This record gives sequence, C-alpha cells and structure tokens, in this order.
Amino acid sequence: MEYISVRELTNYLKKKIDSDYFLNKVMLKGEISNFTNHSRGHFYFTLKDASSQISVIMFQSYAQHVNFNPKAGDTVLVSGSVTIYEAAGRYQIVVNKMEEFGKGDIFLQFEKLKLKLSKLGLFDQSNKKPIKKYPKNIGVITSPTGAAIRDIYDTINRRYPLATIHLYPTLVQGESAKFDIVKSIEKANILNECDCLIVGRGGGSIEDLWAFNEEIVALAIHNSKIPIISAVGHETDFTIADFVADLRAATPTAAAELAVPDKLNILKEINNYQNRLYTYFQNKIAYQRNRLQNVNGSYVFANSIRMFESKELKLDSLINKLEKNNPTSKIKFLTEKLNNTVNRLNSSLSQNLNLHSKKIYELRAKIDLKNPKVSLDNYQNKLKFLTSNLNNYCQNNLKFKQSNFVYLLNKLELVNPLAIMKKGYSLTKQNSLLIKSVEEVAINQKLIVEMHDGKLICKVESKEIK
Repeated sequence: MEYISVRELTNYLKKKIDSDYFLNKVMLKGEISNFTNHSRGHFYFTLKDASSQISVIMFQSYAQHVNFNPKAGDTVLVSGSVTIYEAAGRYQIVVNKMEEFGKGDIFLQFEKLKLKLSKLGLFDQSNKKPIKKYPKNIGVITSPTGAAIRDIYDTINRRYPLATIHLYPTLVQGESAKFDIVKSIEKANILNECDCLIVGRGGGSIEDLWAFNEEIVALAIHNSKIPIISAVGHETDFTIADFVADLRAATPTAAAELAVPDKLNILKEINNYQNRLYTYFQNKIAYQRNRLQNVNGSYVFANSIRMFESKELKLDSLINKLEKNNPTSKIKFLTEKLNNTVNRLNSSLSQNLNLHSKKIYELRAKIDLKNPKVSLDNYQNKLKFLTSNLNNYCQNNLKFKQSNFVYLLNKLELVNPLAIMKKGYSLTKQNSLLIKSVEEVAINQKLIVEMHDGKLICKVESKEIK
C-alpha cells in the first residue's frame, strides 16, 4: 500500500463532500457562539446544540441580506453546503441563508442567573472592595499551563517587579472547573497572603468560559475577603464573574496592569516629589535669608548702643522713683508725722490746762477779795462746771488723738516691709541695690538677704532660670 500526504487526503475528502448531493443543501437549527463580524462583511461563528458544534462562514454577499443582527446566544435557522477548509483540515458549513429562530437555552440561563444575582445585590458598587495601590503579593487563580499565566507573569515583572506572584493552579474549563475555582478562592482567603487575586483564563467559546457563569463561583467571589480582579476571555467576553468581581479586566494582561502600578510612573512621581521638595526648600531658604538680611539691617542691630543708652536712662529714672517710694523712707516719714502729732497733742493739752488753771486762779482771787458767801457759791458752781468741761474736753480730745494714733499705726503697718518679711519674705541686695532677677546675679557673687529680724551674708554657688 502506498502512503499519501495529508493534503491528498484532505483533497479527496473535500471532493467527496462537495460531490455529495445531500451535503450541498443542508438545513440546520442551532445556537450561535463566538460570533465575529469581519471588517470585510463576512460572518464567522460556531453553530451548536447540546452535544455538538460546527464552524460556520457566511460570506458578505449573503450576509448583507440578513435582516437582523446576529449575536452569541441567538438560535437561528441556516441553510448552506458542507465543505472542508483545506488549510486547517476542518469541516465547516458555508451558509447562504440565515433566519432568527429565538434565543438559545445557554443565553437564557445566563440572563436568568444574572437577574437573580443582581436582585441579591451581588453586583452593587457598594460591595466592591478597593484594589491596593502598591501590593506586595498578587494571587493568580488560573491554569498553570495556559497562556494567561504567562501574560500575567510577564506584565507584573515588567511593570512592578517588587510584587510576589502566588499561583493557585486551577481547572478553568470543564464540568469540575467551577468546583476547583471555588476551592482556590477559599484557599487563598484562608492563607491570607495576598493583597488581591486575579481570577480568570484566556479566551474561548462560551462553553469554555461557562465555569465563570456558575452561581457557586459568583458567591465565592462575592464572599472573598481579598479583592478580586476578574480576567476572563477577551475584551468582548462578559461572564457573571465580571459583574461580581471588585474590578473587571478585559484580558489577563489587562488584569495584571490593573493589579500593579507601573514602575516608570512611580519613578516619575518620585522625581516630581523630589523637584517639588527641592523647590520648596529653596524658596524657604531664600525667604529666611531675606528675613535675616532685614533683621541685620533693622534699627535694633544698626543702633544697638543707642538702644542700650536709652534703656540706661530709663533704668536711672526707675531707680530714682524707687528710692523715693522706698518703704524705709516712707516709714521714717510716717514716724516723724506721728511724733509731730503726739507733740502737738501734748502741747495742746498743756496749753488748755494752763489756761484753765489761770481762770481758776483768777476766780479764786476774786472770791478772796469780795468774800461774799453767795458769790463764793456761784463761783464754786461755775468752777465745778468749768472743771467738768475741761475734763470732758481733755478726755475726748485724748480719745480722738489715741484713735488717730492707732489708725496711723495700722496704716504704717500695712506699708511696713518688716510685717511682710515676718511671713517669710525677704529682700536680696547687692551693693545696696535690690536684686529682682536671677539674671542679675553671677556665680560666686556675694549677696545680702534682709529678713525681719536681721541680715544674711550669702554667696551664690549656682542658679536656675525658669
């Protein structure tokens, strides 16, 4: 037997199929999947039912007569001929007529679940968790052998090599894929080692992506404590996982770009902050330098000696006022005033006594000259009256002078520094000058501390300034 080439076999089968009458006029009912409207106007899609699928092409000359907009999920009626696409060795049907029958079961199932989860609030923006701007660890839930993981690794290492990638190998296609996806999400949350998770896979048919349309996967994404970025299929593919995830990416590569910042942008931002900081300090230094120049040129520094001279004059004036208001001088003045008052009192009393004594003497002389009894009695009564008045006057005057004396003593006591000093206060002097501040005293300087009962001669060993 002679061996033949693949091309020869393909050509043989193509001729057989093309020559078959029944295969040249085939009428099919099925659901559209992976629909593409080519820029040249051709339709490319897959027609499928519950167990099988076939590739379909409808050229522009026939596609322009279709009176509806076909899309994935539509159930259609098509007619055409079966042929073999030689380059791929794949059989397909070339359709020349297509009518809309209705929407397929898969699409209805998708819309039903989408509506259910939307009512439960799984798509609400308020449930979306923010993605960390500078993550340290990125978790990836996908197949370890697919193109998606390679794209994610390359993108993250290029943009942000500081991040560590943790791969959770997961089935992403097939009947058991949904359980494996849920298991990986729960595992990542238990380990809690990642700042965010990328969940997804590369492109494929709607059946290939169906694991991400399952309700248990949607609930697992919603319940995840770690923010999740969905990255399922291509840009035009949408799954339930995209609606539930905290952030949706068009592709796995786009998900990696959303998960980490770009190091080039970070470097630009750092340079910007450096420039702003440099400008700020330059302006600050210039401002302070101008202030310093203004201070150096101010009157205080330019005429400092004159200022001290004026302060010296003011100090002399204050010292003179202090000496005038010196408590010791005031006490001396009040004491002298008190003594003068006492002397005047004594003099007044002496003069009054002399006056009354003289009057008594004159009365007695008159009595002795006349010596009548009646006159004597009168003069005696008058003498008693005058004597009584004199005594009352002297007593009242003495009481007044005593009260005034006590008042002056109390007033004197209020300004007497010795009374205050008896309470524990003292006066500190140096060369007869009163010390008012710690700064006026030097170490080892001798001071005189006046107290109410004497003086202390002290020497300053140290000082503390508050």
